[in-house]
Amino acid sequence: MPPPEGRRLETITEYKLWSFTGGSPVATVVQRQDYRKADAYPVGSYFELATRIAELQFHNRDHILLFRGQAADHRNRAGYTSLKPTILRGNGGKNPSLDELRKRYARLTAAEKILAEEYLGAGFLGLERVGRHGMVRWAILQHYEICATPLLDVTHSLRVAASFASHDARDEAYVFVVGVPYLSGGITVSAESGLQTIRLSSVCPPSAARPHLQEGYLLGEYPEMSGIGQKALYLHHEMDFGRRLVAKFRFDPGQFWKGHSFPIVGRHELYPSSDPMLDLARRVSARLAHEER
Repeated sequence: MPPPEGRRLETITEYKLWSFTGGSPVATVVQRQDYRKADAYPVGSYFELATRIAELQFHNRDHILLFRGQAADHRNRAGYTSLKPTILRGNGGKNPSLDELRKRYARLTAAEKILAEEYLGAGFLGLERVGRHGMVRWAILQHYEICATPLLDVTHSLRVAASFASHDARDEAYVFVVGVPYLSGGITVSAESGLQTIRLSSVCPPSAARPHLQEGYLLGEYPEMSGIGQKALYLHHEMDFGRRLVAKFRFDPGQFWKGHSFPIVGRHELYPSSDPMLDLARRVSARLAHEER
């Protein structure tokens, strides 16, 4: 039985797309998804990266560009760059089994329940929103790394993305550029693209300092799927946000930030220890671990 129509994450190259690939000094039009197999485009400095992004945004005017920093370019078995949400990631190049996915979704459900209970006791602003909207609970669980969710972390800040990549990398760091439809409000839904984009500053309470400082967004499928029964209808490559990839860049973090015009955002600034939500997140993690014993 095929998946219900309209639930398939749309490939961004169904539109005319400009990207940086190969040795071209300028952006060029790419066909299909072959550019996802290519090496990431090298840049030498933050300023160079920013000018490349400006060119991409100029040409791809029908998309808003968001960014993700990583220490590696993870590929699927076909060799394509893969940007999967944590709940769907495999190990050793293999996709998670159906049994493993069931366990992950059960853990997510348990974490949601604990989060709602702890939030009630904390007295933070936004109790009704957290209690009523699963997407808000997923956003907190994802951003505070409590458990795997069907959402992918991205940011509107190029400097934040490049900083994340640099902190986790050794010799090479990567910034991935994804394209989403125009944004409006805290949660932007595109039924045509099978995508929803969540602006964390609009859905997370002010007590959650981390997502506000990181200018964070989350990408999710639309309609969101809360159980493995629906996921089982899909091929893994159809649930990969790599399908929204516009371009990918690589750089040497030891040279990239030389000079003081565009300094790296420090780890303590990205993960502030004074974040009130952090204590709540630790309590949720501890209770979740205790229940799993």
